[in-house]
Amino acid sequence: MLRKNTMSSLVFLMALLLSCSSMSSAARHLEEAVPKKEYPPHPIVPELPKPELPPHPAMPELPKPELPRPLVPEVPHPVAPETPKEPELPHPVAPEVPKHELPPHPAMPELPKPELPHPAVPQTPKEPEVPHPTVPEVPKHELPSHPAMPELPKPELPHPAVPEVTKEPEVPHPVVPEVPKEHELPHPTMPELPLSSIIKLYTSICV
Repeated sequence: MLRKNTMSSLVFLMALLLSCSSMSSAARHLEEAVPKKEYPPHPIVPELPKPELPPHPAMPELPKPELPRPLVPEVPHPVAPETPKEPELPHPVAPEVPKHELPPHPAMPELPKPELPHPAVPQTPKEPEVPHPTVPEVPKHELPSHPAMPELPKPELPHPAVPEVTKEPEVPHPVVPEVPKEHELPHPTMPELPLSSIIKLYTSICV
């Protein structure tokens, strides 16, 4: 089964490669078969003069018609009836509530403060003082003095004479003439081939 699948996939890939190569060769043949036509340059269209339009005629102002205002009848306002006032009721007098007198707070007796004895802190014995050891002095080694170097005389070198360089004469820049621009040629439009001719060419190449 696996061999059959691999063989079928290989056959399919080969067919695809052959079709692609045939299509590319057919496209090349089509490009070579279509002749390139040379089109004449576009004719120069003369500029047409702009027509001058006459000025707009002045429109006369029309009078505004005055419309008559309609007479609106006066509507009488309805008079609301007066509502009778309610009789004033006397406010009831609230009786005074007797205030309850609370008994005075009892005096709290002062409690004696207990005196706590302070604990005696034992004294720690002092450590004996250790005497510092005396470091013996190391004798310093005296180094011999540096010998005095004699001063050497500086050699005087003669300065070389630099020759003066002569300046080159200034060369004038050449004037480059302006190259006239070529006339831009119009792009030719390729004619569209019908599908029947493409199919015929493809079948003839494949055969």
